[in-house]
Order: sequence, then structure tokens, then C-alpha cells
Amino acid sequence: MLNIDAISKSFGDQILLDTAGFRINPGERVGLVGRNGHGKTTLLNMISGSDHPDEGSISCPTGYRIGFLSQKIVFTEGRLIDEAMLGLLEHEKDHSWKAEKILAGLGFTQNDLTKDPYVFSGGFQVRLNLAKVLVSEPDLLILDEPTNYLDITSIRWISRFLISWPREVLLVTHDRGFMDNVVTHIAGIHRHKIKKIRGDTSKYYLQVAQDEEVYEKTRQNEEKRKKEMELFISRFRAKARLANMVQSRIKTLEKSETKDKLQKLKNLEFSFNSLPFSGKQILMIENLSFGWQSDTPLINNFSLTVYPDDRIAVIGKNGKGKTTFLKLISGNLNSISGGIKINPGVHIGYFEQTNVQSLNDNFTVEDELIFSSPDSDRQTARNICGAMMFEKDAALKKISILSGGEKSRVMLGKLLMSPLNLLLLDEPSNHLDIEACDSFVCALDNFEGAVVIVTHNEMFLHSLANRLVVFKNNAVEVFEGTYQEFLDKEGWEDEEALIDKKPKNSVLSKKANRQKKSEIITQKSRKIKPIKQKIETLENDIENNEELISKTNEKLLEASSNQDGRKIQSLAKELAKFENLNEILFEELEIQMDLFEKIEIIFDNQLEEFER
Repeated sequence: MLNIDAISKSFGDQILLDTAGFRINPGERVGLVGRNGHGKTTLLNMISGSDHPDEGSISCPTGYRIGFLSQKIVFTEGRLIDEAMLGLLEHEKDHSWKAEKILAGLGFTQNDLTKDPYVFSGGFQVRLNLAKVLVSEPDLLILDEPTNYLDITSIRWISRFLISWPREVLLVTHDRGFMDNVVTHIAGIHRHKIKKIRGDTSKYYLQVAQDEEVYEKTRQNEEKRKKEMELFISRFRAKARLANMVQSRIKTLEKSETKDKLQKLKNLEFSFNSLPFSGKQILMIENLSFGWQSDTPLINNFSLTVYPDDRIAVIGKNGKGKTTFLKLISGNLNSISGGIKINPGVHIGYFEQTNVQSLNDNFTVEDELIFSSPDSDRQTARNICGAMMFEKDAALKKISILSGGEKSRVMLGKLLMSPLNLLLLDEPSNHLDIEACDSFVCALDNFEGAVVIVTHNEMFLHSLANRLVVFKNNAVEVFEGTYQEFLDKEGWEDEEALIDKKPKNSVLSKKANRQKKSEIITQKSRKIKPIKQKIETLENDIENNEELISKTNEKLLEASSNQDGRKIQSLAKELAKFENLNEILFEELEIQMDLFEKIEIIFDNQLEEFER
């Protein structure tokens, strides 16, 4: 169990966290979300002890062990087994059997133990990092972007592993599908606070949107009531008969706190500049072959026709030739045999995952965009800087001081500078946060051209792909269909071998389980429905009552200008009655909403325990 209590953290005048806090309870797997630069990595560093909050505290029980899986790949030992043993506790430093057991569980063979860690693929290097953490037997496992540079099969493996992890997990990842599949709760950094909810990212973002809508409506109503009270006080301060009511409003105003208007948060919102294309085929690949060594081809006699509306996802394990395939299409590599015929009307935009190194450190963001498209003007570059969240002076930042995520946004910005009708994208979502990934998927969906994308992000695959190029079983094949159809019909080889075999339920027990789950859902619906109806009724009553208060105030002002004392007294009593009723309605609404939330938590707990 980890408790984060009222912590604050700033860097200069940039506030990241302001009296924020949440708790990780036993057995919870918590996904940490928030925009890039809003404090996720800083929070992880404070939890792991490499940084400290300015105020507040982070505490855990005595003996509580925290294991941190960093996204950085750094090895110091020449043998796999020696590297894994670095994670052993001090009194177990010679217990090589323990490291061997965990490595075997992570898919390493006995022959792998003496190999250099750097000879393994990125996916297995992450597994080695994970093994170093696991041998220390942590109570809380912290994972910072564990899916970066992993292939799909590795991601699916680590997803299953984390779901079966018996203790606590704190996860940061840009891969929304992966996060939703693994976590039981979401904790989000938003407006310098941390909000934690039970459920997935969709439920969290919906809750944040609803909370902000309620806040803004409440702020507007309070502002309106405040103006009405101030007007009432100024009009009737000198009226002896209304002295008590005037004093009451003065006290209310003194006690009331002014709610600040929420600042609009900038989102990555953009669209690609589509170049019209009238041809029937974007390009044709005929009998393409390529290999770094002639006797071991990565691609052998492969053919494919790309059409103008295609969304082709290139998938497969790391090291099998996906990036090489894009380089061949872009012309950065030459094939051994076969050919690629590109229609003369095709203009290609190419995003390569390692291309951030091609950025000029001495350029500003604006300079880099202008340099990429000499025909474009400075205003166009400035507009695209704004779309990529480099507004005003941020567009004048030097490339050398940008983070990995900011450099990725510059690379995307360069694609927007010229009209295109074919996008070649190699792992474009690395270093983007979840909000930016959502915007990027939307932009690709609306692009009026063809897309060929290498990605391990299964949300991208499910959302976009209508055809697949599959690197599998040392061959390259075209799968005509969506990613879900591919999983249903073919799937990934050897996945089942990585899953712990569990006794299968009989048909009868499965049916009983479904019935039990259905009963829980039905009971939840039966309990929540009347409360939900009551909340809707109360909200309508409050809205109607607010209208009556507004109309009565107007009548009161009219009676005042007519100096109708009797009517003023009558309307004042009526206004007090409506305002008292409003307070009662708001109190009842708060009670019902608390009850609604408690019932949801109770039944969600039952469902979660049942599914475990």
C-alpha cells in the first residue's frame, strides 16, 4: 500500500502538482495518465525516491518494497544470468537459481543464460529488465512505458503477465488499449491535482469531462447569484424594512469563495494536408526480395498493390523486416530483386522512428518546419507550430532542449507542411501521450490518401487497419481484412505456450458463472435506476427553481423602481422561500450522488472479485 498525501511540486514558475494525493491499495493495478510535461515521470521519480516533493508526503508500510522498471536499456554485465542477478537482495546475492527460475518463466532458455544481454531483441531486453525487478520481489511494481520498442507478441505477453501479478502495479504507457487491458484503476494528473477512479481510461476521461461541466455550471450559477445579491444590496441597503435581508446577503457574500474560470487546455488537434489523387493505384510492389545477407532474405518474392483509400498496417515481431519494408518503399533502400512502381502523382510523407536524430539541434521548432518545406511561408509554419502545441514563444525553442515527445511532435509537424497522398509511418505513437495518440488516430482516419503504418499499438490497429502486411513464420504475407479478423482467423504463433495453463471450467460451471455475473449486473441496475431518476428530477427541480429566482429578482427590481413597498415585501418573502428550497434541493442532490457512487463501487467490487 502506498499513500501520497497533499504533495506539491514545482520547477521554477511551472507548477506540476498542487496539494495532490491518492492511495494505491493492496492488489490494485493503477494506470497513471496525464499530458506530457504535466508530471507523470516526476511523480514516479518521487515515489521511487530519486526526487522529493516540495510539500506533502509519500509513505508506505515498513518493509514495503518498490520495484521500478525503467524504459532505459542499460546493461553492465557480459552474461544474461549475471545481469539478472544484479536485482537480487543483498542476502541473496549468490542465489543464481532464483534468477534462473524467473528468467525461465519470462521465456529465456538455458542456453541464453551465458549470452551477452545486448544480443537479444528489444522485447527480450525489456524482459531482462523486468527479471531484475522481479527477483527483488517488490510489493509495488512501477512500469514506465514498458511497451516502447516492444513488438506485438511481447506486449500481449507482458499484458497477460501483469494481469496475473498478485500485488500492486503502477503503470505509465501511451498505449491506451494496453493500459485498459491491464489496470483496475486510473489515476490522472489534471490541473495540478490527481484524481483516481475505478475503471479504464474511457471512464476516467468521461468523469473528468462531467466534473468540469458541473464545475463550470456551478461557477456560472454562483456568479449569477452573486451579482443578483450585490444588486439587491446596492438597491435596498437604505431600506429599513429590508435591513435583515440585506445583512443576510452581505454575510453570504463574505463567506462565499469565488470559483476561477477553468483555463482551456490545449489539445493536439490537426489534420494532414491531403493532395488529390485521381489514379486507381498508389503503388505496385512486384516480386520484391531483400536481405542483409543473400542466403537469409527478410523479404522474398513479395507483391502488393496499394490503393488510394488503403489503411495498411505492417505487423510482426521485432527484427523481422517491418522498418526495412518501409525504407524500401520510401527509396531509402534498394531491393535485391523485384521492384516498386510508384504512380507519378504520388507525394510521400515518411515518419521514421529514428529520424528525430535528423533534426538540427541549432534550429528552432519554427526553423525546422520552414526548412522542411522551402515553398511554405513563416505564417504557415507558425500555424502548424500551434497545432503541434508549440504556441507563441514555444515555437522559438531550440530543438536541442526538446524532450523526446516534443521532438516527435516536430517530426509530425514536418509532415503537415506539404500536401501528401501517401503516408509511411514507422512507430509514430512512441513518445506521444494518450490524448495526442487519440488526436493522431483521428487525423489518420480523416486523411484523404493511403496510409502504410508500422505500429505495435493495438488501438491503432483496431481503429485504422483495413489490410495487413504480416511478418510471421519467417515469411511476409498480405492479410485481406481487419486486425480483429486476423486475430480471430490466424492469431500469433506460440502465444498459448506463454500462458500458464489453468484448469478449464466445465460447460456447466461457465453457464453458472454467466448467470451469477448477470444477476450482479441486474441487481446493480435495479438499485441504481431509482437513484438515477431521483438525481435527474432534482437537477430539473433546481433548474426550474433557478429560473423562478431569476424572474422574482426581475420583478423585485421592477417593484423597487415603482416604489411599490407592499409588492417588494411580498416578493422578498417569495425570493427567500425559493432560495431556501434551492439549498434543500442541493443538499438532497449531494446525498443522492454520494449514494449512487457508493452503490456503484459496491457492485463494481463484486464484479471484479467475481472475474478474478
